[in-house]
Amino acid sequence: MNPATTALILVGYQNDYFAANGILRGVVEEPNRVDAVFANTMALITGLISTATTIIATPIVLEPNYRALANSVGILGTIKESGAFKAGSPGADNLPELAAFGERIIYVKGKVGFNAFSNTDLERVLQEGGIKNVLVAGMVTSLCIDSTGRAAYERGFSVTILSDCSSARTRSEQDFFCESVFPLYAGVLTSQEAMAQLRSMAV
Repeated sequence: MNPATTALILVGYQNDYFAANGILRGVVEEPNRVDAVFANTMALITGLISTATTIIATPIVLEPNYRALANSVGILGTIKESGAFKAGSPGADNLPELAAFGERIIYVKGKVGFNAFSNTDLERVLQEGGIKNVLVAGMVTSLCIDSTGRAAYERGFSVTILSDCSSARTRSEQDFFCESVFPLYAGVLTSQEAMAQLRSMAV
């Protein structure tokens, strides 16, 4: 992978998923898994700062009346009922640790569902940046990560899912998607494997 034509897409790195009191932290049955995803992702971002890799965050922020989730079921219903990702709430805020990277992270707003391309300028940002390869990281593997990865593939991008920078609700669900679903349209790498490829090209 060439760093100049690669983008890391961060999905859902917000307090309601990752903070100790996050409303949706309990969606993942292994709390330590959430902490591991966070640590791996921060290490990856730190390692890529010196490369030409584009880094994009795509937070989900919803209107207080949850108009975008009017007919929601499943986890979207849970989001609505619990008041998660409500605009103006601390839970909807991006993780404060991301602020340390300043303008190195591009924030693409507008995400109101699973797919980070829907209702956002993500595709335009990638095209204007000359991006050909996307790395996808974040929450939740079986929902936003899969939806975003598929959407990227359908738009002609080469997709890689970062297995240790994402989490499903259970370990078995994570393994199933990484071993049986993602290989149908994407590569699957650990963050260290992806970083090694990008940094080797940056030399």
